[in-house]
Amino acid sequence: MSTIAFDPFALTRIADFARPLSRLHKAARHRAVDDDEIDREFNAVCQSVWGYCTDDISDELFSAADHSFLDGLDEAHARIFAAEAGYDLVDDEGMLTDWWGFCWMILAEKRGLLTAENRAAARAAIEERYLAAPNVIGVIVGR
Repeated sequence: MSTIAFDPFALTRIADFARPLSRLHKAARHRAVDDDEIDREFNAVCQSVWGYCTDDISDELFSAADHSFLDGLDEAHARIFAAEAGYDLVDDEGMLTDWWGFCWMILAEKRGLLTAENRAAARAAIEERYLAAPNVIGVIVGR
């Protein structure tokens, strides 16, 4: 049996960027918290860490093997995967609630998917879906 050791000082500690997100998850245990608020805060963390968020990458860019890998992740394997890529998914109270989404971003980074071209294509697809909805006459995008 081998032991994997990581220098905790060499890892990007996502928890340092995710404090407001963690506070929202804690608050959600005691009161209703809007899912959009959590999504916005999650995206803010991703923007801070990677300069991109999950809306900037289409699911179709990942291979079937990538999807299987992500779907099969548990907390223990996610921690190892993240650490091997230079990230820490743990805060002072344990595993970050949104660890799976952060692993998605880490895999996107490893695959070279965090590009301006992929962002533009993903955003155009989102706008197209909104415009296809009934009673939508325009989409206002803040960038």
